[in-house]
Amino acid sequence: MTLNNLVGINLEKISINLDAIKRLVTAAERNIADAKITAVSAENRFDAAYKAIMQIANAALQANGYRTLTSKPGHHQVMIQSLSKTLEIDNDTVLLLEAMRKQRNAADYSGDIVPESAVKDCIIETEKLLKIFNQWLTARFAK
Repeated sequence: MTLNNLVGINLEKISINLDAIKRLVTAAERNIADAKITAVSAENRFDAAYKAIMQIANAALQANGYRTLTSKPGHHQVMIQSLSKTLEIDNDTVLLLEAMRKQRNAADYSGDIVPESAVKDCIIETEKLLKIFNQWLTARFAK
């Protein structure tokens, strides 16, 4: 399945706006920094790292000329799963990021405790994703 197959279902086509993409990347970098502040709870740190994943995935979609239809349920899931198309992220990493999405939902909606190890893992995966995105973006738009 291609991203274009999801237009009208979960995605819409947009014009690529590099300024908007750069703002998302800057916001993701701030959230990664916030996730490393140990004076706050593990849940808030995990949430900040997860938010950075969403911002990077959103930036990747936008850099490909798409964005999720946030009026439809499951837009976080769509953003994560689209990484296999937007940045050619391998399936194991997509599954790991999907597990983090589920853990974030459990923390937000059920009050589940997030262990420190999960925070560290989420930060590591977020930083990897940001590095991949920045390399991809540079290669794609370098002129």
